[in-house]
Amino acid sequence: MKIEAKDVHVYYGMDHTLKGVSMSIKKNTVTALIGPSGCGKSTFLRCMNRMNDLIDHCKVQGSITVDGVDIYGDGVNVNELRKAVGMVFQKPNPFPKSIFENVAYGLRVNGESNKEYIQDKVEWALKQAALWDEVRDKTKKSALALSGGQQQRLCIARALAVEPSILLMDEPASALDPISTAKIEELIYNLKAEYTILIVTHNMQQATRTSDKTAFFYMGELVEFDDTRTLFTNPKKERTQNYITGRFG
Repeated sequence: MKIEAKDVHVYYGMDHTLKGVSMSIKKNTVTALIGPSGCGKSTFLRCMNRMNDLIDHCKVQGSITVDGVDIYGDGVNVNELRKAVGMVFQKPNPFPKSIFENVAYGLRVNGESNKEYIQDKVEWALKQAALWDEVRDKTKKSALALSGGQQQRLCIARALAVEPSILLMDEPASALDPISTAKIEELIYNLKAEYTILIVTHNMQQATRTSDKTAFFYMGELVEFDDTRTLFTNPKKERTQNYITGRFG
């Protein structure tokens, strides 16, 4: 799905956190959001599935459209939106249930009761998340027994099971070892054939490896948004150059 953000402002009480961000994101691409801590990148990510609605005194202005539909417009079903826009968080957060029930959770919450359908969907999602071969004989075991990298791929499978069109990832590999990180990065690359992906990362090498486009945020502003290769090799703004060369951040 194509995403269009126009003049997006976010306020937490009196704090003006996001300042007039505009960005056009093509479908089936990976967009990396980079910048120092507190620059607004995770706030922008949470705008995409209205997670900011859950924060007291948060106000969002401007428009964000997904395939032409304003997701902040009147009559938008937020639950349906969050089905279409999946989210994976920084730390793996599996439920204290079996591997199978973790992936089936969203299907059951959405009212699905057909056992055969759920079985097929769980297997499909685990395959999509490149985890099936490792857990095919352990799906009744606790998800908490998996390694950190496996737990994160399980959380990706859980997000994919309800068939979103957009996948949001908030530093999905920051808590993982290098081998698990490489698997997550390979997975992101493979998933973009089916999904539009936004990834927040502090790791600039990860941005260069996984993304088609990169957006550099600083102090609530979108400083620069360009093809990843261009932004890292020939940035147009001095602040971008200073950040990617380590002069601040």
